[in-house]
Amino acid sequence: MKKLLLLAVTTFVCFGSAALALEPGKPIRALYLTGGCCHDYDHQKVIIPDAINANINVTWTIVQEGGTSTDHRMSIYENKDWAKDYDIIVHNECFADVADPEFIENVLAPHRAGKPAIVIHCEMHTFRALKSDAWHEFLGVTTTHHGAQYPLDIKVLQPDNPVMRGFPHDWSTMPEELYHIDKVWPTATALAQAPEKKKGPDGKWIDTPTLNTLIWINTYGQGRVFGTTLAHHNETMQNPAYGELLTRGFLWACDLLDDHGNPKTGFAPAKK
Repeated sequence: MKKLLLLAVTTFVCFGSAALALEPGKPIRALYLTGGCCHDYDHQKVIIPDAINANINVTWTIVQEGGTSTDHRMSIYENKDWAKDYDIIVHNECFADVADPEFIENVLAPHRAGKPAIVIHCEMHTFRALKSDAWHEFLGVTTTHHGAQYPLDIKVLQPDNPVMRGFPHDWSTMPEELYHIDKVWPTATALAQAPEKKKGPDGKWIDTPTLNTLIWINTYGQGRVFGTTLAHHNETMQNPAYGELLTRGFLWACDLLDDHGNPKTGFAPAKK
């Protein structure tokens, strides 16, 4: 991503800040929501904002709740106006056993009305116990499980899509979780995929014909959603390719990404 001369400072702001219109030259206000089982959310709440702030100017409010539970209800969602003070929401949660439709509707309503979102990894299994497809429609994919960990051979499907500009066309990750995607919704566009693998007679991983989407964009009501099932491990998140992908997805969701994969005029990337 092209770098311009604007210093990035990660700023943590408090709840109750005045709602301001998104303006060129102003930091983008992001709300980062995290917590739940199975992942190193303590470190990821630093890794992900830092990766994005290495490229663009963002102020962050970070909310972490629920310990390692699977059934915690994030308290912020109890307020129907929970998203109003922010320009974009980054969801990196893992609460699979929450299934209250009314509660989940509180989460969905701002996004359906136009609030941009990023959804990362286990967010795709959050609210997995919900009986309806309401959450999957927002995500843009339906998935309920993943397989063993092995290196993912990522294949870019849409190299000319602005979100994928500069992303390695063939990136083999460290051993990672490949989420099995049962459905890509009609409102979503798959941007990259990876094959499932199995162990051969010699114990080495070999590709199968089954491919799973792992990077995509989605339109949900009036809102834009960027999604990726990458990454389980902090080391993958710390790869520069991952940070720049998140940055482009972040800007795309805010409708601030131009056709060349750079911030639109006035929303300059920061110098590392």
